[in-house]
Amino acid sequence: MSRLSDFFYNLSARFRASLKRLINLYHPKTWKAKGINWTIGLMVATLIVALTVLAMFWSREPRMFDVQQAAISRLGGDDKKLVTGHATTGALIKVMETLLDKPGGYLSNDITPPTVFLDNIPNWEFGALVQARDLAKALRNDMSRSQSQSLEDADLAEAEPHFNFDNDSWLFPPTESKYRAGIVSLEKYFLRLSDPGRTNTQFFARADNLRDWLATIEKRLGSLSQRLSASVGRERVNTNLAGEPAGQQSTPEPSYLEVKTPWLEIDNVFFEARGSTWALVHFLKAAEIDFEQVLRKKNAVVSLRQVVRELEAAQENIWSPIILNGRGFGFVTNHSLIMANYVSRANAAVIDLRNLLKEG
Repeated sequence: MSRLSDFFYNLSARFRASLKRLINLYHPKTWKAKGINWTIGLMVATLIVALTVLAMFWSREPRMFDVQQAAISRLGGDDKKLVTGHATTGALIKVMETLLDKPGGYLSNDITPPTVFLDNIPNWEFGALVQARDLAKALRNDMSRSQSQSLEDADLAEAEPHFNFDNDSWLFPPTESKYRAGIVSLEKYFLRLSDPGRTNTQFFARADNLRDWLATIEKRLGSLSQRLSASVGRERVNTNLAGEPAGQQSTPEPSYLEVKTPWLEIDNVFFEARGSTWALVHFLKAAEIDFEQVLRKKNAVVSLRQVVRELEAAQENIWSPIILNGRGFGFVTNHSLIMANYVSRANAAVIDLRNLLKEG
C-alpha cells in the first residue's frame, strides 16, 4: 500500500511542478530575467498555445449523420417528396458539405499555421473524397442512366469533374470553389428527381448498377487493407498473374515481394482509411434505402448491413494520443493492423454481397 501511496504522491508532485512552471512562464520576472520583453514574449507564448488548442480542435473527426434525415431536410422537411435516389444523392452532398464546412473548413489546401503542420485531417479528407468521387462517377455513368446508349445527366456530368479537381489547390482557383460548384450541380439533380415534370431525370436502383459500384468499393478497400497491413512490413507471394495461365505483364517481377509502408506515412494511411470508411458508412446506409427492393429480392439486406457494421467498427474512438505501430504480436498495439482487420472483413462482406446480387 505504501508503494501505491508513494506513486500517487510523486505523480501529484510532478503535476504541481509542471503547473508551477507553466505559471512562471507567464510571469514578467521570467521574461526580464532572460532579457526578453515581457509583452512580446507573452504574445508569442499565447499565440503558440492558441494555435495548439486550435489545431487540436480542428483535428477532431466529424460525427456521423442520419442519411435519410439529411435527404428529408434538403426537401424542406417533407418526407412525402422522398423518392428513389434521394438518399444516395443526399448522402453524397452531405459528405462533401461536411468536408468543406466542418470546424476549420477544408484543410488539405491550407498553407497557414496551424494547418500547415497538420496531416491527420487532410489525409482523412482525402480518404472521404476518394469515396465521394467514386460514387459521383457511379451516379453519372450507371445509376442515372437506363442503358449504356442513353444520355448522361447534364448536372451529374458537371459535378463529377468538379469533384475530381486537384484536392490541394489553394489559389487560382481554390479547391473549395470547385467542390462547391459540384455540390450545386448535385443539388439540381437532387431536386429534379422528385419533379414529376422531369421524367428524363431518373435514378435507376438496379442490381447491376449497385454491383458495379460495389466492385469499385471492393478494390478501394482491398488496397487500403494491404497498405494498412504493410505498416509492419510483410513478404508476400506475387499473385499478380494468379489464375491466368496466358496472362502477361510489362516487366518481370520477383516471386516474393517485400511490402512495407514508410514509417512517416503510417499515420497518413491510417487516417485516410478512417475518412474512407466514414464516407462509406453513409453511402451504404443510403444505398440500403434506395436499393431496398433489390436487396430484399436478392435476400441481401443482411449482407449489406454486415458491411456497414464492420465499417462502423473502424470508426470507434481512438484513445491513444498517437497512432502506435507495434509488431503484430508485440507488447505495444498496432492501430494500423486493427484497422486493416475491420477493412478486410468489410471487403470480404462486399465480395459476398456482390455474389448475392449476381446469383441470388
